[in-house]
Amino acid sequence: MRQAGAYSGLLSGMSRRMGPHSLPLARIKKIMKKSGDDVKMISGEAPIVFSKACELFIEDLTKRSWMMTIQGKRRTLHKEDVASAVIATDIFDFLVNLVSESSNAVENLGERESSDS
Repeated sequence: MRQAGAYSGLLSGMSRRMGPHSLPLARIKKIMKKSGDDVKMISGEAPIVFSKACELFIEDLTKRSWMMTIQGKRRTLHKEDVASAVIATDIFDFLVNLVSESSNAVENLGERESSDS
């Protein structure tokens, strides 16, 4: 008979939320397998833990982005709000290049469109 693992408490708390609102576990497992040639097998619990971590990450980034939206006295979240939240938060430093590259691409596109007119 199989015994409960170290993460069984975490998993039991998450099991009630494994409905339509959770991230797709098959997609997470596919991404994990593509992360490196040395990744051969992935336990059934690992994608669930990654799914929960991704949900928490998305929730935190969304809340911080929403605060930027409120500061701008708007009620619609824009890509610039996400970029501002990333730049303003030290724990998101690994995303700074991503948001700065996308904002530069948007600025360059806007400049090209205005020069074409």
